[in-house]
Parts: sequence; structure tokens; C-alpha cells
Amino acid sequence: MDESPPAQTAEADEARFCTLLKVSEAIAAHRDLTSLFRDLAQRLPAVAPFDFIGLVLHDPAKNLMKVHVLETAAARPHTTGLDGLELPIEESATGWVWTHQQPLIIPSLADETRFAKGMTALRGIGVQSVCLLPLTTAMCRLGAIGFGSLERHAFGAKDLALLDQVAKQVAVAVDNVLNFASAKVSQRALVRERDRLNLLLEINHAVNATLDLKQLLSAIATSLRRVMPHERTALLLYEPDHEQFRLHALNFDLTKGFLSEGELTPVDGSPAGIALRSRKPFYYVKADLQGFRSDIADRLLAEGIQSAYCFPLLSHDHVLGVLTISSLTEKTFEADDIALLGEAAKQIAIAVENALNYGYVLKARQELARERDRLQLLLETNNAVATHLELRDLFDSITASIRRVLKADVISLTILDPERNQLKLYALDFPGQKGFLEEGTTCTLCGCPATTAITQREPVVLNRQELDQSESTVSKRLVAEGVKSACCVPLLLRDRTLGALNVGSLQEEAFTQADAEMLSEVAKQIALAVANSLAYQEIAALKDKLAKEKLYLEQEIQTGYNFEEIVGDSQALKRVLNQVRTVASTDSTVLILGETGSGKELVARALHNLSDRRERTFVKLNCAAIPTGLLESELFGHEKGAFTGAIATKIGRFELADRGTLFLDEVGEIPLELQVKLLRVLQEQEFERLGSTRTIRVNVRVISATNRDLAQLVEDKEFRSDLYYRINVFPVTVPPLRERAEDIPALVRHFAQKFALRMKKRIETIPAEAMKALQQYSWPGNVRELENFIERAVILTQGPDLSVPIAELKRTQNHTTQSVTTTLEQAEREHILKALSDTGWVIGGSSGAAAKLGMKRTTLQSKMQKLGISRQS
Repeated sequence: MDESPPAQTAEADEARFCTLLKVSEAIAAHRDLTSLFRDLAQRLPAVAPFDFIGLVLHDPAKNLMKVHVLETAAARPHTTGLDGLELPIEESATGWVWTHQQPLIIPSLADETRFAKGMTALRGIGVQSVCLLPLTTAMCRLGAIGFGSLERHAFGAKDLALLDQVAKQVAVAVDNVLNFASAKVSQRALVRERDRLNLLLEINHAVNATLDLKQLLSAIATSLRRVMPHERTALLLYEPDHEQFRLHALNFDLTKGFLSEGELTPVDGSPAGIALRSRKPFYYVKADLQGFRSDIADRLLAEGIQSAYCFPLLSHDHVLGVLTISSLTEKTFEADDIALLGEAAKQIAIAVENALNYGYVLKARQELARERDRLQLLLETNNAVATHLELRDLFDSITASIRRVLKADVISLTILDPERNQLKLYALDFPGQKGFLEEGTTCTLCGCPATTAITQREPVVLNRQELDQSESTVSKRLVAEGVKSACCVPLLLRDRTLGALNVGSLQEEAFTQADAEMLSEVAKQIALAVANSLAYQEIAALKDKLAKEKLYLEQEIQTGYNFEEIVGDSQALKRVLNQVRTVASTDSTVLILGETGSGKELVARALHNLSDRRERTFVKLNCAAIPTGLLESELFGHEKGAFTGAIATKIGRFELADRGTLFLDEVGEIPLELQVKLLRVLQEQEFERLGSTRTIRVNVRVISATNRDLAQLVEDKEFRSDLYYRINVFPVTVPPLRERAEDIPALVRHFAQKFALRMKKRIETIPAEAMKALQQYSWPGNVRELENFIERAVILTQGPDLSVPIAELKRTQNHTTQSVTTTLEQAEREHILKALSDTGWVIGGSSGAAAKLGMKRTTLQSKMQKLGISRQS
């Protein structure tokens, strides 16, 4: 039996109610519009005749209608051809529904003439009729929901009523979904904005917290990586004067070592250069980097860079540098990332400008402070130079000033001795030293730092490695003291180099070139003081030497014979004078041999007067006249307190004769123990005073004289053979007066006039008989005896004729002839006999007579045979 109409109506209403419940369930179950409409496409066809269901929303930004979702009924194949379609409001049916907020049924699209673009799109997917309903909530008009059918006239009034209920529920669901999506977008935007603001705030704090760009980059890189993951951050500063970048700071998680801080790279040929030239951000990937074909590009590739963004750092229209953010993967930076990096770059640009400006200010302050210190140091040095005449006092007064300006642990002053080619450590200020350096030490001009400064006439700055590598003794001592850096500046005065001012430090790299220049300014003033001090010392030494020479010469005048010239014209004397002329111009040592009184000193003076040293002092010393204990002091001098009675410093004869001539008379009387020191002076021209360790160098020509047989003394071991050979380079034998009797008349006249002038007498003639007697006399005392005899004759003379006591001369001649030989032979005989008796007639051995007499055994035997001495006698 068929159901009644009321029953059918009730069933239909129940079905619609169930459908609305299912719609509510679907709305509650889905937060995504696509899944919601796909679910509706499954549920609604049971109560409404449609093949397509779609969601069209109004886009307020573009003011058009956009198809967001288009789903087909379950029995139809899925079609997405219209997803995302945008239609003008006036050309779409959904636009009319949205505008008028009224449902619209188009029973036949073929007959519809309105909404050309919309109808064309629907016809394209086979839709024949549509039912469109507005999606509106109490807050806003969202768009429209549409149902399409492949059949014409598919929708009636009942369908419209049901679908209107569905539309109202869907409107709420769509509004919720859109609000949820909007809330998520807003939340993401809020989070991103928060991160952006936090990042900028962190950057701002970092900018305000430090002026160190390396620390700043590290802080910024840490903050950026939280928002924008990357591996490498670099700060390149632009140096416009050289058109290059300085890689000021790097922040790499891992580096392969192809890039390092502080290195310089060209602007052109690099990605950063493009950002700098264009003043715009520049993005590149590995392929772009390979196209640069430059050294910096090759090194970036070697570091593994796959992508990067370079941001120019601009401030007040000036390009300061480039900030580079790079990654080891090829990644795309979003617009928000670029904007964020741009903001960060602005902050960093401010920081870079601040740091650079601070650097300029700091540099200016440092230069100002350095200039102030320099001027203060120069002023204090100038005051010290004006105040202190003694160089040591000057040095002590300026060391504190130097230490206040420089990091100097050791300060020293070395003085150059150009004649000896030596450097002397004149003054040293080194608190806490270990003792490897001492004042007063000398060294030859070798490879020490001070030598380098002196020879190059330029300041020298040395680091630890250079000191360690130096082979000089001074450098090794500095290293042993712990000195790790040094600076030496020469003391220059016009064309002279006087020495060096030196500073050292126990720290590495303590001195710069600027320090060397400052120290050079100080050295100029010290050089003037050193020159004055050296001149003062030289003047004082010359005055002292002059006073001693004056005293010595006064003594010589009082005690000397004061021969004005060599008198005589004999062949024997001419031979001697020829020898003198031959050897005088050389600096060779000369040994003058001759009997006592024969004029050896006069020959020595002639040698000096004919030599290049004639303008210098001629100093003589009779070695036999000085006690043995005092002879060394007389020759070499002594220091105060060197021995008992040495109450003052004494300059020896060698120092007095420096650059002149020293005449050593009776050289055979010098003791053996002193001959070694004399030999050293002759060979090395250097010696030490008694009581001193300081070596004194001299330039002295030595002329020796003796009346003894030095060769026999050498054989008897009484004179050193090496000294004998050294003084006997050029022997000159002065003949006795008896061998040049023809010179006696000239000598007699010379002495007669000399003493007559002194005694204020007038002697005009010398009797011939007297002259003959004088020539016949043998003169064992030689010229000295003749001089004394003539002086006595002048005293006896009362008139113009010289009164010569000839009788006295004859008596002396006879007595000398008869007794001298006898007396000498007898004395020698008795002396030998006594020695033989004391030793029991033992001749040889350490306790024999020969040793007691100080002669060789063979010499004693020869003398015994000559004197007829035997044991029987």
C-alpha cells in the first residue's frame, strides 16, 4: 500500500533534518575548507540534486570573487579546473549574490545572458543549472556557496530552502576557518615581528655595549642564527684609499682556513664589491660564485659557500663596508628575511661608523698623548742636559723620564771609541738584573744591536726572534737577562757617530717605530751632552798630560845634558847619522849601542826629531836609575791604592809618550819579570796600570839604549831572547870618542863657548898644545868626560885663552892605564876565587860557583882559564 502524502512529507523533513545534522557534524569535524566541502559533497547529494559544490569568497584586496574550493559529488569524477579562478564581481553570478545578499537559481545556463565570464567557466565543466546562496554572518559578507547540476531545472523551491539552511551553517564554518587561519597568520606575523624586534633590540644593545666590531659581529651572528639559520657571517670594511676590503671580522662555525681576519682583498671581482658598488643587497649562489674567476671567489668556493647575501653598510650616504651572511647549503632568503637583514645592516652600519669614529678619536688622543709625552720627555732631557755636566748624572736623571713614556726595563748608554773600534757600556740602568751585563765592559764593533744602529746611523727595533737569532755576545747576554725586545738609536752629531742610546724590555713587541723616532729625538740632545762630556774629558786629560809633561820636561831640563846638536864631522859619526836618517821616518824599534857617555841619548833625540812624531813628546827613562820595585810603576803607571804609598793615580812613561817616542836607556837593567810586560807593549801596544784591569792602548815608538852586551846577557839567561829580538830590529852603534878623535876640536870649542856663555866669560883661543893633548887622551868617559873636563877648564880660565890643566890630564891617563886593568882583573880574580872557596870548588849545578856568580858554567871556566885560576893556585 502506498504511503499517504503526509507520511511522505514527514519522511522528507526527517531526511532534511538528518542532513542538516550531518552538515553540523561535518562542520564540527573539519577546520580545513577543502576537507569540509569534500565531506559535504559526500553527504548532501542524498537530499539535494547537484553534481558540483563550490566555495567562492570575496577578495577585499582585489575586490573580486575567487573560487577557493570546487568539489564534485561522489558519483562524479573529481574536477579542479576552476580552483583559484578569479572573476570580476559584475561578471559572476556569485558576485551578484554577494552584492545583493539574495539566493539565485539559474535553471538553464544556456539561456542565461548575464555574467558572461562566470557562465562560460561553468559551461566549460558541463554545468546546466546552478543554485547560489550568500555566505553571510552577523559580522561580514564572506561570499557565496554554489551548487551545480549537469541537468537543467535541477533545483526547486524545496531544494532552495534546504540549501539555504546549509548555507547558513557553512557561513559560520567558513567564518570560523577564515578567522582561525587569519589568527594563525596573525600569530605567525606577531611571532616574526616579535623576533624581528627582539633581534633589532639585541643588535641595538650590542651596538651600545661595545665598540669592538669583532665582539659585535659575534653577538649579532648569534642573534641572527636564531631567526635565520646560516653558518657564516663576515664583516668587510671598505678602504677607499686603496680600493680594497679589510676582512675585519669572521664568525664561522667551521672554517677550512682559506679566509682569515685582517687580510686585504680587492673590491672588484668579489660579490661584496657588487653590493658596495650598487649600494644594494646582492644575493648569489655557487654557480654565480664560479663565474667571478677571482682569488677571493676561489677561496669562498674552497670554504664550501653555496649561497650568500651581501648587504652594504651605509651611513650618511657613505659606504662603510659590507655584511655577508652565507650558508653551506643553497637556500632562498624570503622577503621578510631580506628586510630583517636590511634592518640589521643599518644597525651594524651605525656601529661601524661609531667604532671607526671612536678609533679616529682614540688615535687622535693617543697621538696627542704621545706628542705630549714626547715634548715632556724632550723638555726634561733638555733641562737635564743644561743642569748636569757629568754624563753619568745626566743619564741617571733621564732614565725615569724614558720609563714613563716607554716600556723600558733596561736602559743603557754605549760610547764608541773609533780609534780602538770598540763600544763601551758607559752607563746601565737595569733594576733586578741577573749580572750578565756590567758597566765598563767593552766589545768590538760586531753584530750587536747597538753596532747595527751605529753603522747604519738609523734606529733599530728588534723583536724576540731577532734577538734569539743574533750571534753577538751582547745579544746573547740580553737574552740571558730575559730581554725579549729592544730598541737602539745612534747618537749622531753632524757627521759624527758617538755611540747609541739603548732600551730593552722583558715584554715582547714592546717598541714600535714611533717609539724609535721619539727616542731618536732624545738621542740628539744626549749626543750633544756626550760630545761635550767627551770633549771635556779629552781637555781634562790633555791638561793633565800637559801638566805632567811640563813637570817631566822641567825635570829633564834640570837634570839633562841639553845637547843642542850632535857635534862632529868624523866618518864614524857620519855613518851613525846616515843610519839615523834611514830609520828615523819609520816606526821601527831602534837599539842604540855604545859606551857610557858616548852620546846615545843624543842619537835617540835625533831619531825623534827626524821622525813624523817630532811634534809629540820625547820621553826618556834610565832603567838603571829606578829601583826595581818602582820601575814597573814608572813605566806603566798605577792606580790610587795599588800598593802601599800609592796615594794618587800616576800616569806611566808609556802613557806620557803616547803618539810620541819613549827612550829606554840602560834597557839591559830591566828585571826579567818585567821584561814580559814590556814585550807585550812592544807587540800589542797595550797594557794595564798597576791595580787596574782596564786595558790602555797607546801608540809609542820605543828606542832602547845600552852599554852592555845584550847578546851575552841572552846567552846567560839574564835577558829574554824574544824581547832582545823585538828591540834589536835596527841596531845603531855609537863609536867611543877615542875612535873619532878628529871630532874632539869641534867638541872642545862647542863646550868652551857653552860654559863661557853660562859663566859670562870671553874665550877667544884654545892653545894648540892643549888641543893636541886633548886629542891624544883616550877619554874612557867619552863625551861626558870631555864636557866635564872643559867645564873645569873654563872655570880655571882668567883671560881670553882657555886654560887647560894638561898635567892633570896626563896623571889621569897614566893612572888609568896602569891601574884600571890591574884593578879590574884583580877584583874579578878575587871575586871568582871567593865564590869557588864558598862552594868547595864546585863549578856547575844549582849550588855551584857559576850559579852563585850568575853566569854559565862554560863562561866561568873560560874566565878561570884566562885569569890563571886553578885549585892548586
